[in-house]
Amino acid sequence: MSLEKELLQRSNQSCELCSATESLAVYEIPPNPNGSAQQAILICHQCQQQITGDQALDANHWRCLNDSMWSETPAVQVMAYRMLHRLKESWARELIDMLYLDEETLQWAKSDGTGEEKVIHLDSNGNVLEAGDTVTLIKDLKVKGANFTAKRGTAVRRISLVQDNPEHIEGKVNGQHIVILTQYVKKSK
Repeated sequence: MSLEKELLQRSNQSCELCSATESLAVYEIPPNPNGSAQQAILICHQCQQQITGDQALDANHWRCLNDSMWSETPAVQVMAYRMLHRLKESWARELIDMLYLDEETLQWAKSDGTGEEKVIHLDSNGNVLEAGDTVTLIKDLKVKGANFTAKRGTAVRRISLVQDNPEHIEGKVNGQHIVILTQYVKKSK
């Protein structure tokens, strides 16, 4: 049986992400697809255009992930995970918190094709943080190991990212180099 026929049968002839039935095509999920149905999904033209970046992300289109993320097919789970992480919407972050992937599927979902996991740091509003950004504290924080409280509204300039933990950033407050949880900061414009 050909790959396309196998995927058509598995998906009931509809997009495995949004359930559309028109303009369906096979999409092999990077990295290192081997041409098998286990590493491919059947998707519509609109999903494919947005996944590949040929079309801007339409957040409302991706609300379909609320249903498809529960698929038992690991390839569908991987694409749901990746697309939810690309969206900057609060509802997408809530879905990410609910999504459960087994260890192997999670490793695949986090892999970006370079063989390394890409860690994305998000502030309290879901904005992507990058090294060198300036953030503002949104809550008074007691600094462990030091005898001061970092006050709400304090600007932390030229932050650095903790590469193995998306919830931690580093920066200087009151001359002290500290680790800060990303949930307590917002990115300054």
